[in-house]
Amino acid sequence: MKIDFEYKDYKYLTDNTKELDDETLFLLTEQNRVYKESKNISEVITPGDLIKIWGLDDVKIVGVTGTNGKTTTTALIYSLLIDLGFSTALQGTRGLFVDDELLEEKFMTTPSILHTLLNIKKAKEKKNIEFFVMEVSSHAIAQNRIEALKFALKVHTNVTSDHLDYHKDLHEYQKVKSQFFEDDSPKLINKDEEKNLRYNRIGAYTYAIEEPATFKVLVYSVDESGITAMVKYHTEEATLFSTMMGRFNLYNILAGVASVKILTNQPLERICEAVDDFGGVSGRMEVVSTKPTIIVDFAHTDDGMYRVLDSLRDRQLVVVFGAGGDRDTTKRSKMGAVAGRFAKKIYVTSDNPRNEHPEEIISQILEGLKGKKSVYPIVDRKEAIKEAITNLEDGEILLILGKGDESYQEIAGIKYPFDDREVVREILAELKQKKS
Repeated sequence: MKIDFEYKDYKYLTDNTKELDDETLFLLTEQNRVYKESKNISEVITPGDLIKIWGLDDVKIVGVTGTNGKTTTTALIYSLLIDLGFSTALQGTRGLFVDDELLEEKFMTTPSILHTLLNIKKAKEKKNIEFFVMEVSSHAIAQNRIEALKFALKVHTNVTSDHLDYHKDLHEYQKVKSQFFEDDSPKLINKDEEKNLRYNRIGAYTYAIEEPATFKVLVYSVDESGITAMVKYHTEEATLFSTMMGRFNLYNILAGVASVKILTNQPLERICEAVDDFGGVSGRMEVVSTKPTIIVDFAHTDDGMYRVLDSLRDRQLVVVFGAGGDRDTTKRSKMGAVAGRFAKKIYVTSDNPRNEHPEEIISQILEGLKGKKSVYPIVDRKEAIKEAITNLEDGEILLILGKGDESYQEIAGIKYPFDDREVVREILAELKQKKS
């Protein structure tokens, strides 16, 4: 990445040794340090230097990590802070937002440290932000793409199983996630999910539905109308309501409320009242149609699928899903088994096959569905969605899982336009036209 940078005799700044010239200063990071050794580079600056040069020290950074829930939790923290009158920026898979304005389209969950610092700078120049809320991926922790960042709060949602194609095994994945919480900085831990995490107790707050915790749900109800819960923090108690669905979203909401309370010390009741204004995140338990009921969600791991399907376990469920290619293969049969546990009808299809054969991915998923009836393997994702919708019966809910708000399908290195939500709307319109 090469950017304009007026500093000393330099005009540009880069973190890529291939972009160096006499006018370009090099940003030395943990990621590129090995490449620097092979070059004759006379002058460098570090991310810590850049924070001082750009005057970013006063921005309070909030980092959220976990296997599931990062996007919803960060979005809720961002929404609550804005509603409470704090100028705030949000960085994550959905892009860069500053006070409800989109400044940059989607990019990787946690970009390079240069990209992140540039985003903080943009946000500060745009609105003089007080808070910068960001998703922190396991890859970013392992590669130290967050070096030099001083977090006002670190938030843990959960640690289950994902990205084992990169981290090799679950133990290594848990170890990497735990590294984020080793220091003394303020941290918020999901007490119901702490068994897979090691963390420094100094500066630690907890939240939970089941276990005793700093932020504790006293009573709650979760149904198709949404979530209602009473939350206790020390001597404060408050009731919240959200139109979001699913018990797993209650955890996301509780993490958001607790984070904002820790960061601002606003009255708990005022924070909980603001929850009602947050409608959720596109592609996360997004209700695309109500007649019939069709929901699109990003769940792309066995644990993510479990959380989504378990939240609707009392309903007759129909599921369309696949698994991404060139990724952890061990989760595929597990995803099949989870679908088999909850769903009445299952359509196994392509997700983003990337450079793998879709048929091979589907066959691995089907290993977890042996003996299960009403399982339909259909390679073409659009055709699978169409079949599922066409054959929906009264009282059934269709869940289309894996891609959420993604606007493409990656096949053999090419990203083709594809949005589950738009496909659903198109098919419903076709069916309606046929009936008329």
